[in-house]
Amino acid sequence: MTAPTVVRRTLIVASLAAIAGTVGFVARPAAPNVRTENRPTTIEPTNNWLKGLKAKHRQFFDNPAPNGGVALVHVLNYYDTYNKAFNVKDSDIKAVLTFYGGTTFYGLNDNVWAKYRLGEFLDANDPATGKPATANAWRTAPTILGINLPPASIESLQKRGATMILCNNALTIFSGLLAEKRGLDAKEVYEDFKSNILPGVELIPGMVVAVEQAQRAGLSYHRQ
Repeated sequence: MTAPTVVRRTLIVASLAAIAGTVGFVARPAAPNVRTENRPTTIEPTNNWLKGLKAKHRQFFDNPAPNGGVALVHVLNYYDTYNKAFNVKDSDIKAVLTFYGGTTFYGLNDNVWAKYRLGEFLDANDPATGKPATANAWRTAPTILGINLPPASIESLQKRGATMILCNNALTIFSGLLAEKRGLDAKEVYEDFKSNILPGVELIPGMVVAVEQAQRAGLSYHRQ
């Protein structure tokens, strides 16, 4: 199954789940390597991200599809353009970047990218090797439009004040799809993913509500 097909099916499943009020997956026996000892404390979905929306200039970057990482460049340009053209400092700028749909797993760390072969699942290749990625390329040094752009990485943008939010609905759905494909237990995979969310990325209840919350908070909207 190709990544676009997975995304389309996922969006359909998400819509049906919203109507039904619950998401369920067929439980399968967990593979021996799913459980890990001394796992970091997992985080739970919150709306804490809304408390940090204090800057004068605020924009919500709605990013449900990878599109080669172009959304990262848009966030970078948002900060740089205000800096250079309008003499606005980073502390007066707030970008919010979303992870859901086809970008859900880009909110996770390298450990689970390697462990669950997420590059293979997403049909996302490492530009250096041409093989399925075994690490989250967006974390420190994304290659976008053939150019390596560390300033557009998740970590670089976070240092400038950007907020990153990950949809719990999407994480539940996509972890279930991956678990089914790998013959693993959906709940075990979901909990493992929650334990391996990138530092500073905030888990939120649902992006469908976050878009409305951002609008009410006065953020402009930028569809990726």
